Amino acid sequence: MIAELVTFTHPAGSTRAEIIEGALSVVPQWQANTDLVRKHFLVSDNNRDGAGFYLWPTREAAQKAHNAEWIAAKEKATGAPVKITYYDLLLVVDNATGTVSQP
Repeated sequence: MIAELVTFTHPAGSTRAEIIEGALSVVPQWQANTDLVRKHFLVSDNNRDGAGFYLWPTREAAQKAHNAEWIAAKEKATGAPVKITYYDLLLVVDNATGTVSQP
């Protein structure tokens, strides 16, 4: 399994409410992606730095979702570069279920 961290900068002056509204507007898109295992929407305390943390079955699935067209649209919307980093997911400690798994 692959963990993907996508980081970007929100436009100056973005409010938390606007960021949540924007996140909610793309939820159906991510729900429709059958390759996506899980997505977390993240924002910094000052509402300036944003991130998406994704779990995917493969790096290819992640790259298919975040292709050049998606990156260009995100950069146009935010006016700043997008950075994508991939990680191999080694272990998951899930305190809610009391489990440790090795995907």
